[in-house]
Amino acid sequence: MPGKHIADSHDVIRVVGARENNLKDIDLELPKRRLTVFTGVSGSGKSSLVFDTIAAESQRLINETYSAFVQGFMPTLARPEVDLLEGLTTAIIVDQQRMGSDPRSTVGTATDAGALLRILFSRLGKPHIGSPQAFSFNVASISGAGAVTVEKDGRTVKERREFAITGGMCPRCEGRGSVNDFDLTALYDDSKSLNEGAITVPGYSMDGWYGRIYRGCGYFDPDKPIAKFTRKELDALLHKEPTKIKVDGVNLTYAGLIPQIRKSFLAKDVDAMQPHIRAFVEKAITFTVCPDCAGTRLSDLARSSKIKGLNIADVSAMQISDLAEWLRGVDEKSVAPLVQGLQHLMDSFTEIGLGYLSLDRPAGTLSGGEAQRTKMIRHLGSSLTDVTYVFDEPTIGLHPHDIDRMNGLLLRLRDEGNTVLVVEHKPETIVIADHVVDLGPDAGSGGGEVVFEGTVDGLRASGTVTGRHLEDRAALKDSVRKPNGAFQIRGAATNNLRDVDVDIPTGVLVVLTGVAGSGRSSLITGSVAGRDGVVTVDQSPIRGSRRSNPATYSGLLDPIRKAFAKANGVKPALFSSNSEGACPTCNGAGVIYTELGVMATVESPCEECEGRRFQASVLEHTLGGRNIAEVLAMPVAEAQAFFGDGEARTPAAHSILERLADVGLGYLQLGQPLTTLSGGERQRLKLATRLGDKDKADVFVLDEPTSGLHLADVQQLLGLLDRLVDGGRSVIVIEHHQAVMAHADWIIDLGPGAGHDGGRVVFEGTPEDLVANATTLTGEHLAAYVAG
Repeated sequence: MPGKHIADSHDVIRVVGARENNLKDIDLELPKRRLTVFTGVSGSGKSSLVFDTIAAESQRLINETYSAFVQGFMPTLARPEVDLLEGLTTAIIVDQQRMGSDPRSTVGTATDAGALLRILFSRLGKPHIGSPQAFSFNVASISGAGAVTVEKDGRTVKERREFAITGGMCPRCEGRGSVNDFDLTALYDDSKSLNEGAITVPGYSMDGWYGRIYRGCGYFDPDKPIAKFTRKELDALLHKEPTKIKVDGVNLTYAGLIPQIRKSFLAKDVDAMQPHIRAFVEKAITFTVCPDCAGTRLSDLARSSKIKGLNIADVSAMQISDLAEWLRGVDEKSVAPLVQGLQHLMDSFTEIGLGYLSLDRPAGTLSGGEAQRTKMIRHLGSSLTDVTYVFDEPTIGLHPHDIDRMNGLLLRLRDEGNTVLVVEHKPETIVIADHVVDLGPDAGSGGGEVVFEGTVDGLRASGTVTGRHLEDRAALKDSVRKPNGAFQIRGAATNNLRDVDVDIPTGVLVVLTGVAGSGRSSLITGSVAGRDGVVTVDQSPIRGSRRSNPATYSGLLDPIRKAFAKANGVKPALFSSNSEGACPTCNGAGVIYTELGVMATVESPCEECEGRRFQASVLEHTLGGRNIAEVLAMPVAEAQAFFGDGEARTPAAHSILERLADVGLGYLQLGQPLTTLSGGERQRLKLATRLGDKDKADVFVLDEPTSGLHLADVQQLLGLLDRLVDGGRSVIVIEHHQAVMAHADWIIDLGPGAGHDGGRVVFEGTPEDLVANATTLTGEHLAAYVAG
């Protein structure tokens, strides 16, 4: 009955016929003003349901309430594949997307804290130097003169007036805090001419396009040794910005070596580079702290104004928990509301477990979990109610001790009258749910169904993969491996480390533990990473376009293209959507972008190739009965079987697919855009790729590899770590998951707290010894975990 639907929409969010991505016509009713946790193996459809359907439609409907002009500045949001969504409220997404890598973006600028602090210094700072922008490293100081129109004696006249803008930006580094420099000796041999092969940048030979451009640009003589170039010629070779030129009647673009290297090398992910290119970048380019501002990004004038003996750079560099205490000593009635607001904000950071950060911390250096919790801060204490908050694994990066605190925050949001939807793998958070939706039964095409819906107790008894593994507990190993050596670390003082002396055993599985901010990553980045034979695999974003996918990143596409070419007697380039085989209508993108003026840009599947990216003639070529588009649509597990046997047997492709499956990515589609991967998926993709490196690294360092892993997949990860160690590698894992701790041969626990309350080794030994002592936070939680 119509009346029933209206009444029910006040109490539930009703989903009918959800088909986004792998969802199979899902019908669902979610209780409002309750905490609902979505579970299931990776790739089962959790994000497709929560983010791509419910949250996406809420945001799309809100955007439609704005004028066409305003919508023109908003991202395009297509309607999700769903028949009906009822009872939606405003959705606020608190995800793990990194907060940008621009060095001008910091924890302070990403929240209200930076703006409030600038106002405070503009009011109380001595000497007074101007408005809040005088303390901003994103505003440059500008002076000049210009004409303005004014009313004078009843007439409109133009007058020339002087103007000045006082900004806080350091003029040397332009507010970046660091400067980079190129070692020119790594770019060329100045005793040679260009035609004699002077340029030593990888890929910049005179035999191809670069040679044609250098010879025909006219900016210098390619037969003259670089040492004899005039200043103008050398400037053109090194620094000239992209300029259109014509060579032999062909339109080309010339750019100096340094702009070209910035574009072709520095815009790419270092981990994705071939070893010789990575070695070149590390040799040719140095990044140093700006000597003028000492890395503060601020001008001398901005740093001259102080409150209680400290300038804004000093205060921004404080640990946030200390800044909160400093603010309590700022007693000035005229700014009391401002100080109170800043105090509340700083206390919120501490409450959410981020009190060890500082406001000048670059936002791009935050982990996915830290970024998510930073975004969460603005919602604590919000007066909004009946909002739908959507969280993507909020426990990522949290020590078991801090998960309890996060659970409390989620429950507080619910108790304030909001609907809280959480995608989560950790049992500690699953068990606090009012309602659970378990998707599966498997990943990819084998998932997309609701296999259980109800209470936590019902989930335990359901027999689903999640239900069966909810109470899993890893036991301590009966025996541990013996090390064959050690990394000796002496006097480590990176970030908050306090002259740490420690030996990290080699030839075994070592797990570094401790609360977030205790110094685990600092110990590795400052004293282990960069050593010969050490490969660090983290969750940082993989740079690349939306055309990049697991097949291109892992090198899998090359043997696949060659196999197709050999089977059909044609060129491999035909089987690349970025090369000769690309659909001419969409240039291999698979979609067409239509500009509608002030209306939002519309993205629609290419009608010519139907989103498959390739020319129709290319899709006529098959291998094992499948064309290239069908192969790229396969999940890894299916492709592994396809290339492992029969007509399509391709050992080079199969070995790469085997590594992808080994790291738990069997559900990923080969052609899935890298931009859609989570931090944990990116890390596992990098790991699979590095496992195939010819240099055969001796030591692997993994940063929280359980991120995004379902309970059932943790055992598979532990098996992979064992195979690496048993195969002669050393493995160092930074991890919070108790199952990984229990499986370690050796544990190094840092703490006891975070920030300046951490930075010390509080335990080193076997997991059995840690449980027996149970004197640290990690020991307490591991003892409780293995006890069941």
